[in-house]
Amino acid sequence: MEIKQLNEALADPKQCSRLLKSLFKIADAMNARKLSHNSMMDRVLHVVLDYLGVEQGSLMVLARNKLVVRAATRPEIIGHKQTLTDDSVAAWVVRHAKPLFIPDISKDRRFAKREGIYKKDSLLSAPVIHKDQVIGVINATDKAGSKDLLKDDITYLLYFSSFILWTFIQQNLHKKITDQRNTLNKRNRELRHQQEMRSHLNRMLMHDLKTPLSEVVANLDILSYSINGEQKEFLESAQMGCDRAVRMVANLVTTDKMADGKQQLLYEETDCRSLLGEAISSIKGLARIKRIELRQQQADTDCPMITVDRTLILRVLQNLLTNSLSYTDPDTAITIGFNMAGKNHIEFFVQDQGPGIPPAQQESIFDKYARISSKQDALVGTGLGLHFCKLAVELHNGRIGVESTEGKGSRFFFKLPIK
Repeated sequence: MEIKQLNEALADPKQCSRLLKSLFKIADAMNARKLSHNSMMDRVLHVVLDYLGVEQGSLMVLARNKLVVRAATRPEIIGHKQTLTDDSVAAWVVRHAKPLFIPDISKDRRFAKREGIYKKDSLLSAPVIHKDQVIGVINATDKAGSKDLLKDDITYLLYFSSFILWTFIQQNLHKKITDQRNTLNKRNRELRHQQEMRSHLNRMLMHDLKTPLSEVVANLDILSYSINGEQKEFLESAQMGCDRAVRMVANLVTTDKMADGKQQLLYEETDCRSLLGEAISSIKGLARIKRIELRQQQADTDCPMITVDRTLILRVLQNLLTNSLSYTDPDTAITIGFNMAGKNHIEFFVQDQGPGIPPAQQESIFDKYARISSKQDALVGTGLGLHFCKLAVELHNGRIGVESTEGKGSRFFFKLPIK
């Protein structure tokens, strides 16, 4: 019956024109980017009421088993809530999931008496349904002029309710997106605060570690002049342990600076052979204790001087050597050297005879706090050594990588541009 009535209305050119104009207005409201959802619902409601020729009405949304007024001709009732057990017309429509036309509500004992602010007693109420579930209600009353609402008007109200459905869906999606955005923003703020706290704690710890480490290193240096024989070996072990602790603290400090973009490079012309020699000299005691031979491979051709931050690149070589020592068995060898890589780059490398690195780990070993192996080694690290190397090399516009075969060792390399 309702489809037949709608078809009859659409057959009337004037009625059809009015309906299309109303639909265009609803579409404009729904597509207005600067319009808030509440304003959009208010505009849609007024389009529907204008078409029906009524003076009062409201749009209600079902939220947590309560009907909430989201748009109304009477602004004071916006936000008002009704339970589904109320003896109201809207609650009845939700419970029965069907529209309701009441010619004279003053004579309908199913509902509570309305306040004396309405001009007429006829009213319409229709459900807004999505996936067989009522999600809202649209109400209309007080027909303008001398006429009253007719039962046929409910057909148009139902027709409009299908378009109103999209405003409800948009509002629901907007709420979900807003809630998710707020949750993410809150979580991001918490994470930033935690990161700031960790960075602050790291800086405090590193600052507090520097002084006692410096004192230990100085005292061990003084002792080295008065100790001979077997005790000298123990002293050297203590000195190497302190040197490694100092490098770890330096790695922590510099890694944070490089990650924050605050590390300033102090460029100087550097000879590659002297750089390798100093790197080997700094860890040869550790290699001797582990019975690992350090070999310096001579370059195939003469290498020009390079302009780098010498301290940073030296620490890169030291970290790569220390890393190889950590995973190389006694009575083996580690080879360190350099070669020209094309005309404009030089490649440094450290090659060991360790267990090798699984292919799945070769991409992630340069990540922060990553460890190459789960092997319990006497040399316990922070997992920052290789990450420091990556940051330092990339800060020089270079590239670092690894070539490895399980059971056959690894070859770490980094390429730097020749300036």
